[in-house]
Amino acid sequence: MRVAVLKGGRSLERPVSLRSGAQVEDALERLGHEALPVDVRADLVERLEAERAEVAFIALHGRDGEDGALQELLEAIELPYTGSGPGACARCIDKALAKHELRAAGMPTPDFFAFKEAAIEELGVAAALPRIERALGFPLVVKPASQGSALGIKFAHSDAELPAAIVGALAYDRKVLLERHIKGRDLAVAVLAPSSRSLDARQAPPIALPIVEAIPRGEEFYSYDSRYEIGAAQLVCPAELPVPVTARAQELALRCFDLFGCHGYARVDMMLQDGSDALEILEVNVVPGLTETSLLPLAADAAGISFDELIERILASAFSRRSAGALRAAPLTPAG
Repeated sequence: MRVAVLKGGRSLERPVSLRSGAQVEDALERLGHEALPVDVRADLVERLEAERAEVAFIALHGRDGEDGALQELLEAIELPYTGSGPGACARCIDKALAKHELRAAGMPTPDFFAFKEAAIEELGVAAALPRIERALGFPLVVKPASQGSALGIKFAHSDAELPAAIVGALAYDRKVLLERHIKGRDLAVAVLAPSSRSLDARQAPPIALPIVEAIPRGEEFYSYDSRYEIGAAQLVCPAELPVPVTARAQELALRCFDLFGCHGYARVDMMLQDGSDALEILEVNVVPGLTETSLLPLAADAAGISFDELIERILASAFSRRSAGALRAAPLTPAG
């Protein structure tokens, strides 16, 4: 099968995307497919047509790849693709919107406030900061609303540090999220589509993979450097957790997958609060990394799923999608 591997692009996560894409290409070639590397640019549609691609494997992180834009385009040209659809991507990429949906569904997520840059400038948000500080407490986590790989995240330990942290986050995005800090263990729960060898892959439910715990070395949190520098973090999989906590974390991940309408695969990041069994959902990643230090391949390996099998399963899920809308309910079928 001719598989276009979409990677690179223009986001700040371009280096990570290129690494994910290279890993995917190698696996596809080992599996007997023809991998077509495509660095996403303005000529994407022309490239896909010229390459006679039969399916797109999305390894494009961040802007375009995870916000639904690329997915909308691929649906417009009727090319099957891996991962979640436009709606799920748009909801998950915006951490503030996702947290509002989690709260509405009665699911646990740290207390937060979110403001657009325009509101900060025009509505006098600065005057409300003392009340926000009292509500959330210090240290306070400041995040760009729509960035991945922990880019732009700052910890404000006092009121004096908060304005600079907000300005720093706004350098990455035009909307900022202020979130209560949860001191505890950083967990990631990947969700994966059923094997294509299932009797009916369209009806079989997704599965939650073994939980990964990320323990950064010399960092306050699981930062960008901790994620992509080999040895910068200790990764434990399966995480050493009480059985009820493991079951609850996997249940929450599956509920997130369903709530946001994810497809194929995703990764749900959460915190286990120190001194309790309380879990708090941080975010849902619709295009998890597939690099040599990424968490999804590690979780799959712990479940007895090799990297090649993981890629094959993700690829197969591109053809088990049910298109959005009542008039587009028929699933896509493989070309060729």
